[in-house]
Amino acid sequence: MAEITAGMVKELRELTGLGMMECKKALEEAGGDIKKAEELLRIKSGAKASKAAGRVAADGAIATFLSGDAKLGALVEVNAETDFVAKNPDFQAFANAVAERVAKDNPADVAALSNLSIGGETVEAARQKLVQKIGENIAVRRFERVQSSGKIVSYVHPGAKVAVLVDLEGDEALAKDIAMHIAFAKPEFMSKDQVAPDRIAAERKVIEGRAAESGKPPEIVAKMVEGGLNKFLGEITLLGQPFVKDDKLSIQKLLDSKKAKLTGYRYLVVGQGIEKKQSDFAAEVAAMTKTAA
Repeated sequence: MAEITAGMVKELRELTGLGMMECKKALEEAGGDIKKAEELLRIKSGAKASKAAGRVAADGAIATFLSGDAKLGALVEVNAETDFVAKNPDFQAFANAVAERVAKDNPADVAALSNLSIGGETVEAARQKLVQKIGENIAVRRFERVQSSGKIVSYVHPGAKVAVLVDLEGDEALAKDIAMHIAFAKPEFMSKDQVAPDRIAAERKVIEGRAAESGKPPEIVAKMVEGGLNKFLGEITLLGQPFVKDDKLSIQKLLDSKKAKLTGYRYLVVGQGIEKKQSDFAAEVAAMTKTAA
C-alpha cells in the first residue's frame, strides 16, 4: 500500500474542502492517487448531498452583492437546516460568491445559476461539497437582481434574515430609511396599480359584507367600503404605508417632501413560504418507548 503522507492529506483537503479523516480514507482507497481520491470524494459528496436533500432547509441567510459604483445589486436566499450553519464562514463565503454571480451574470433562474462557475467549479458542485463538509441540507432557493442608472442602497437586517435593495433617485440617507422600513413592513406591492383587480374585488366583497351588517344607511355603508378598501391598499403597498419612523407620513408623502423618486426595490426574507416540519417531542419519545418495548 502506498504511504499516505500528511502533505498528501493537506493537498486533498485544499482541493475538496473536506475533513482530514475523510481525505485520508479516500487516499487509502485510491492507493495514494490524489486525482482518484478527489474523484471518489466528489462522488461521495454528491451522494451525501442527495440524502440531505430530503430534509427541510427553512433557515439560512440572505447574501447580498453591491457593485463598486452601486449600480448593480443582488440578493440570494441560501437555506440551511439550522441557524448555526447559517453563521458558518464557509456557508457565508459560498452564499456571497453566489450573490456576486447573480449580479454579474444575470441568470434566468436557479437552474441556470447552478451551472455558473464559482472558484473553478459550478455552483451546484460547490453546494454539494459544502453539504458534504457541513452535514446539513443546503439549497440556493431564489434570488433578486437590480440594475440602476442611479444608485442602489442595500440594507441587511442583523442576522441576515431579511435584506433589501432600494433604487431611489434622491438622498442616500432617505434610501437607507426606506430600505429599513421595507425590512420591517414587508410590503407586497410598491403602489396600488400593481395590485391585481381580482385581489381588490375579493377584498371589496369582504368589506361590503361587513359594512352591510352595520345596519347603517346605504350612503354611509358606501363610505365605509371605500374607506376600508383604501386602508387595505395602504397596508399592502409601500407608497401607502405609514413611515415606520413617523406614522403621520406615508412613504409617498415622505418621498414628495424630499423631492425623491423611488424607481424600485427588492427584498427577501429567509424561509418565507417554506412549510417547516413541526415536531411533537413527547409523541416521539412515546413512540420510541413503544418500539423499544
